[in-house]
Amino acid sequence: MYKEIFRWVIAIISQPAKAWVLLAKKGEKQEEFLSRFVYPLIGFVTVAAFLGVLFTRKEFDLELALKSSIRTLVSSFGGFYLGAYLMNEIWQGIFKREKDLKLWLRFVGYSSSLMFALNIVLMLLPEFFFLRIFILYTFYIVWEGAGPYMGVEEKIRLKFVGFTTAIILLTPAVIEILLSMLMPGLSF
Repeated sequence: MYKEIFRWVIAIISQPAKAWVLLAKKGEKQEEFLSRFVYPLIGFVTVAAFLGVLFTRKEFDLELALKSSIRTLVSSFGGFYLGAYLMNEIWQGIFKREKDLKLWLRFVGYSSSLMFALNIVLMLLPEFFFLRIFILYTFYIVWEGAGPYMGVEEKIRLKFVGFTTAIILLTPAVIEILLSMLMPGLSF
């Protein structure tokens, strides 16, 4: 299972056009997608946040590691679901398409692969903070998936990609900021 997750993440990042065509043809159940792709990725990010605090700080602070992992888990999980929900609403409201939350959960999950992978690397190796700029590559991943996976026409593709990329990148960040503001004990 983990090899398959790693293979799909690498394919989506390295060859998004080819990966989206394969994903469009892949028939998978919603529960299978969540339990075999998104949940393990969010789990990896959460474990990386825990281990990153334990092993990259000068002092060994278990409480701080737990706070970091809780904040990361909630922001990743909440960002994924909130992003899919918002795009499902925008899909109907702005793009005048029929709502399909299951489709949006898959699209947001696969499009977030780079973000999850970068978060894992940056949690374990915080001195490579400059890698954060590569998060903008998500725009290209969404661009390549808009046609084959979502069936978006060329004339509205840029608008679609702009909305989708902004939602995918901003929802976890906004949730993390809100958690820090509402629960100061989670800040470090």
